[in-house]
Amino acid sequence: MPHRLLALLTDTPQSGEVLAGRLGLGRVTVNTLAHRLQEDGIPLQITRAGYALTPGTPAPGLVRRGGVLGADMRYLGTVGSTQDEARAWADDAADPAPHGAVVVAERQTGGRGRRGRAWTPVPGGLTFSVLLRGGGEDGQTPLTLPELALMPLAAGVAVQAACGAGGLKWPNDLLAPDGRKLAGILLEADLRGEEARRAVLGIGLNVSGAPAGAAHLSELRPGVTRAQVLGDVLFQLERWLRAPPAEILEAWAAASVTLGRPVRVQTPRGPLEGVAERLDASGSLIVRTLDGPHTVSAGDVELIGALDGGLHGGPAP
Repeated sequence: MPHRLLALLTDTPQSGEVLAGRLGLGRVTVNTLAHRLQEDGIPLQITRAGYALTPGTPAPGLVRRGGVLGADMRYLGTVGSTQDEARAWADDAADPAPHGAVVVAERQTGGRGRRGRAWTPVPGGLTFSVLLRGGGEDGQTPLTLPELALMPLAAGVAVQAACGAGGLKWPNDLLAPDGRKLAGILLEADLRGEEARRAVLGIGLNVSGAPAGAAHLSELRPGVTRAQVLGDVLFQLERWLRAPPAEILEAWAAASVTLGRPVRVQTPRGPLEGVAERLDASGSLIVRTLDGPHTVSAGDVELIGALDGGLHGGPAP
């Protein structure tokens, strides 16, 4: 029942009497539900003026949405993982999530990053997942491996454009100008052979707070809110997830802090050190070492050297 109250809340205070009337409940029950939302992690303010979400909260009624992505949105308090919530929603036989459905959460207890790493967001962060189904009029055309390979790069371009700051580190990080991490991207797909019926794109972005050693966007854009950033990212994703492969690769290269730099890459076959030269048509990283070029399709990249003030790692998806 708390979700019914949450659906009515905005950043403008509403009295308990008004909310009770809209819900068909008593004022005491409304107050009880409001406190449950607070306990679940929702930034809900309870004052003499009434009940209101903290300004800038990434709730559906406060986020600018204009396309398919985010047309259906669930805003939650504490969850295990937004990735798992999006997948469960997609599998809901009674009300399956459509293509572009978004799950946003305030807190995660089982968040994960690439290669199964644990990921725990901090206050001031923006954590959400987007369900991406196949194409066609019925949404059943499978996603192909080439499409899936470019999705994290397209998402990186979208996040960088929405933030208006930072540079992209292959394959899935947005770094502040001094090299600290601003955001991370995780794509999980339900593969069947060389295609997938759907994928879930997870994005974690430090907006007004960050883990130790990482950066947050408000350092670069004072006053920015999580609701504003979520709307901007969804707007950019709408464009870049549909862009031609060549355009995605060109845009990624233009925003890259990886290409042309010495790198150390941890790959499934062991470490590789050289210069990151370019991306190939599939989005793989071409690293030139002393014994020639190597194609890296999966791996963790460490930039050798500094970006302005130096490189500082920080947890992100």
